[in-house]
Amino acid sequence: MEFPTTPTKKEWVLTKEAFDSFLARLDRDRDRAGEKYESVRLKLLKYFQWRGSDSSDAEADETLNRVARRIEEGENVYNLNGYIYGVAKMVYAEGLKLRSRKQGLDEASDLEAKPVEEEDPEVAERRTCLERCLGYLSDEDRETILEYYQFEKGNKIEHRKKLAARFGISPNALRIKAHRKRVNLEACVRECLGVSCS
Repeated sequence: MEFPTTPTKKEWVLTKEAFDSFLARLDRDRDRAGEKYESVRLKLLKYFQWRGSDSSDAEADETLNRVARRIEEGENVYNLNGYIYGVAKMVYAEGLKLRSRKQGLDEASDLEAKPVEEEDPEVAERRTCLERCLGYLSDEDRETILEYYQFEKGNKIEHRKKLAARFGISPNALRIKAHRKRVNLEACVRECLGVSCS
C-alpha cells in the first residue's frame, strides 16, 4: 500500500518587502503604521479567541500574512479593514475543518494508551492502522508528528519552540510541516480502515 499524499503548493514566506508594503497601506508614517499593525493584530486575536480558537496567535498571523501576500501580488484592496476581516473569516473556517480532522486523529492516537486486552476488534483495527501508517513515515517525520502533539497548553508552546530549534526551522515552518504530515497520516488511517473522506 502506498502512503497517500496531498499535493503540495510552494510555500510563501513573508518578506521584508511584502511586510513594508502592508505597513505602507496601514499608514504612510512608519511609526503610526506599526501602531496600527499591532492594533489590528490584537483585534484579530480577540476575534479568534471569542470564537473559541485554540490557536488564535497562529490564525491572526496567518490572516495578516495572507493580506500582505495579496497586497504584494497587486490585489486592489479598497477597504483594508474589511478585507482583513474577510480573510480572517476564511482562516477561521479553515481552522474549524483542521480542528475537526485533528479530533479524528486524536481519537485514533488515544487508542494506543489502552491495554490490548481491553480493546474490542474495532479499536484494535484503528490502532493497527495508526501504527502501520506511522511506519510509512521517515524517522524524522514520525518524530516530528509524535513530538509535535505530545504536550498540552503552556508546555506545548515551549516544547514546539525547542522542537523547531532542533530541526533548524521556524516555529511556523514546523507547524506547517506537522499539519501536512498529520493530514497525510489521517488520510492513510482512513484508507486503511476503509473510511471514505468527505
